[in-house]
Amino acid sequence: MIQFTVDGARVCYHLRMEILHITDPHLYGHADGRLRGVETDSSLRAVLDAAFTEVPDFSAVLVTGDLVQDDAAGYLRFRSIFGGLKKPVLCIPGNHDVPAEMRRELAGPPFQICGTAHIGAWQFVMLDSYDPGEVGGRLAAAELARLDAALTASRDHALICLHHHPIVMGSHWLDTIGLANAAEFWRIVDAHPNVRAVAWGHVHQDFEGHRGDVRLFATPSTGAQFLPGSDTFAVDSRPPAYRSLCLHPDGRIDTQIRWVDVRSSRLVIAR
Repeated sequence: MIQFTVDGARVCYHLRMEILHITDPHLYGHADGRLRGVETDSSLRAVLDAAFTEVPDFSAVLVTGDLVQDDAAGYLRFRSIFGGLKKPVLCIPGNHDVPAEMRRELAGPPFQICGTAHIGAWQFVMLDSYDPGEVGGRLAAAELARLDAALTASRDHALICLHHHPIVMGSHWLDTIGLANAAEFWRIVDAHPNVRAVAWGHVHQDFEGHRGDVRLFATPSTGAQFLPGSDTFAVDSRPPAYRSLCLHPDGRIDTQIRWVDVRSSRLVIAR
């Protein structure tokens, strides 16, 4: 068994630990809200139906930003979808979120907004890269200090989570709205050998890479995707998706992107 600790609560899980990573649902206050041709509420629900079927023993859900599309009423819809889960829902804000309303509407279990959560031999350090009035992100000095302190205080394997991409994605328009102070972020990460991975949202596409021994992951949206490698804004034809992360006690990570056909809720596993 392993133990999960968040906000003082402790729950036990079996040794095998699966995390569901979803991102950028862009919910509205009304169920028929559409973004880039996708009805975001029904698309999210189809992704979750597939995820809960394919990975029924998941330990937590990680949501890396843009829970809503500039509509604070969307948090009530988010709560209606996730509020009944008996497992933690770990959330961070994105540029389309309304952080004050997000914290108010999602206060209390199963939700945790930012902070650090520990699951077995792992810690999730969830960073707030929201920069008021900007599409791109920035980590405030206090967030950078908190990251450094969390990685220093615990030698647990660390998965760092934020909304904005801290690397160049190779897409000109997208790389103008990434993490503005990525160099400061990486100086801290590089100083802590217990960091195993960094995961983000915002880019609406699949990405896997490395920075030394650190794994890098971007996960597609539960709605519409952006076309990888495009110099100008372009929407991809790929369907909604989520990522499964299997985190091992020795620091290894097995991961897979799962694309979902929302018309039939049929799971399509990327090979």
